[in-house]
Amino acid sequence: MFPRCTKEGLALPGHTSQQISVSTGAMQAPGTLLERLRLLRQNVLTEGQAIISASASLGSEAVRAAELTASCEGCVVVTGVGKAGLVGQKLVATLASTGSPAHFLHPSEAVHGDLGRVRACDLVWVISNSGRSEEVLRIAPHLRANSTGLIAITADHENPLAVGADCSVAIGKHDEACHNGLAPTTSTAVMMAVGDGIAMLASQLRSFTAQDFARYHPGGALGRKLTDVDHVMRPLEICRVASSEDSIRAAMVATSQAGRRTGAVMLVDDQGKLAGLFTDSDLARLLEAREESFLDQPIASRMTLSPSTATSGSLLQDAMALMSQRRISELPVVDSEMRPLGLLDVTDLVSLSESSRGPATVPFPSAPGEAS
Repeated sequence: MFPRCTKEGLALPGHTSQQISVSTGAMQAPGTLLERLRLLRQNVLTEGQAIISASASLGSEAVRAAELTASCEGCVVVTGVGKAGLVGQKLVATLASTGSPAHFLHPSEAVHGDLGRVRACDLVWVISNSGRSEEVLRIAPHLRANSTGLIAITADHENPLAVGADCSVAIGKHDEACHNGLAPTTSTAVMMAVGDGIAMLASQLRSFTAQDFARYHPGGALGRKLTDVDHVMRPLEICRVASSEDSIRAAMVATSQAGRRTGAVMLVDDQGKLAGLFTDSDLARLLEAREESFLDQPIASRMTLSPSTATSGSLLQDAMALMSQRRISELPVVDSEMRPLGLLDVTDLVSLSESSRGPATVPFPSAPGEAS
């Protein structure tokens, strides 16, 4: 299945040590800015063109690799040595954050006890450009025997690792971007792209959603963007809530509270469902118009009927987009029966955006009616 790999066996078929030579002569460095920029762009273009070529050559085996990954009930164990191992560690992070639990297994540590990390329910990805790395070939039979299967990601199907795998994904042979043709550059870029592609298809096959993604990214700007409104809203017990049948004055008195208060009163009907919203700006406009007599009129006559709302469990980014689009400063959070659960306040969102150190998309109050 997996041929024994000797030092002699590591040589590429059809080549001898006399046939492989590396020039040791000094290469003249490019002198001008334009020459250096041209070479830099060419290096990046070489990698990009190789990725495009690899994409076009992928077939059913790559799809099968994604299907096996999506159906894995355990962890995806990724292994590789050298630069391929470093690519593997990045792919572990991609898999783990997109619905496929994964961890990295170093080939050298595997033969000293870490093979115990591989369980019968796990799936193994082995990454090796040549498919002939001695450290990888040494453990491949054990990995295959101790797991549900082994996927090989190599340059072609004609190498010991690919031949002995349950699924072989060929990424093609590509010229390295290195000017000496030696440093793994293009090959590792292609490995990364193909591995990401398989992981993304597996994630789609798992029906992995943005809400699922948010559960694995609670920190930083990305986590804040993908969290749900329930984690950010002011809970109902510290919100201002009154009956829609109260007068404006009675509602203001009943909801007065010390400390930092919300800029709006949520008004509910006799069934406890949200009936409207009355903001501090609504009150200010009434006073500016010298309509104090309306303070003792029913608040329902001046409240915003059927205000915009966010449903419990919806994404914060969607709620913020709605507030920005409608230029409102408060957004009630309700359950499926339209009963208020809390309130999103623009001042909290501004603080949240500032703490994420990213560009903030926050509403700017001005429009009458819903705005405060």
